[in-house]
Amino acid sequence: MTGAATDAATGTATDTVPPLASDDEQQTTDSTDLSTADEEQSADDSPQRSRLRWKKKDMPGGLWLKCESCAQTIYRKELEEKGFVCPSCDFHFTLPGAERIAMLLDEGSWEEHYAELTALDRLEFTDEVPYADKIERTVGRTGQNEALLCGTGLVEGRPLVLAVLDFKFMGGSMGEVVGEKISLAADLARCKKLPLVLVTSSGGARMHEGVLSLMQMAKTCSALAEFRDAGGFSICLMSNPTTGGVTASFASVCDLTLAEPGALIGFAGPRVIATTLKQELPPGFQRAEFLVEKGQVDRIVRRVDLRQELASMLDYDPQRRGVAD
Repeated sequence: MTGAATDAATGTATDTVPPLASDDEQQTTDSTDLSTADEEQSADDSPQRSRLRWKKKDMPGGLWLKCESCAQTIYRKELEEKGFVCPSCDFHFTLPGAERIAMLLDEGSWEEHYAELTALDRLEFTDEVPYADKIERTVGRTGQNEALLCGTGLVEGRPLVLAVLDFKFMGGSMGEVVGEKISLAADLARCKKLPLVLVTSSGGARMHEGVLSLMQMAKTCSALAEFRDAGGFSICLMSNPTTGGVTASFASVCDLTLAEPGALIGFAGPRVIATTLKQELPPGFQRAEFLVEKGQVDRIVRRVDLRQELASMLDYDPQRRGVAD
């Protein structure tokens, strides 16, 4: 869990795609250049070849976003209307938790649970700034107390317990509170005899919390095992990116494992692995399509189809059908 997990704790996971920035965040990065992939100039290119560049300050109010895959510049409103999926190449942008919930659930059905839980700085950890200050700042910026949003709702009239990791909160990293909320979500689903749906977007364990974050891997797997033994039905949707300790724990032990197209899914990032092994990795390594071929992921589901697909899958819940485990 070196590469991806450590970087995730700071909100910039290695080999992962950053979340959509808010208007304020985009306006504070005026010095950052945007350029398309076909405009990149290699060392071998002719020195006469120029590159066309735009400054983010030339794109007022964060109205335009650049696709991480094809480098197409997209009007933000158009992107929102398409569910944050690139209209040119079908790249699925990392989706903030609140938007994910709104897209998945029937309107007005969401009821959040355990929102009051907040991380404690038990280790008094400090890197560039104290962990406690970083948490306070992130809570103020996102309006959330933690990276995991947990609650109940309906998908096409079908009740469920839903837990969504939000990458914009410290890279969706898993610490004590995230582990506790996953366990509470599994317990809530067991008590209410509801299916449990998890949506992941994370760089791994939150290293600011040291071994306390690592133990959440065992804790969450144990909670899901108890839920399964009680006859519970669970689904995990891995979105881009799902890496580190999240991949190596609860995200990989559900009854069904889904993924969005092109999602990066793995433990350490591909660049870290290639550097360590000093080997060239197979094409598409750690992408959703590669993992479906290898059997780690059951199915790839496009965002536009997710509600309908999920509703159909929930009909197979043994508890919903009254079938004994």
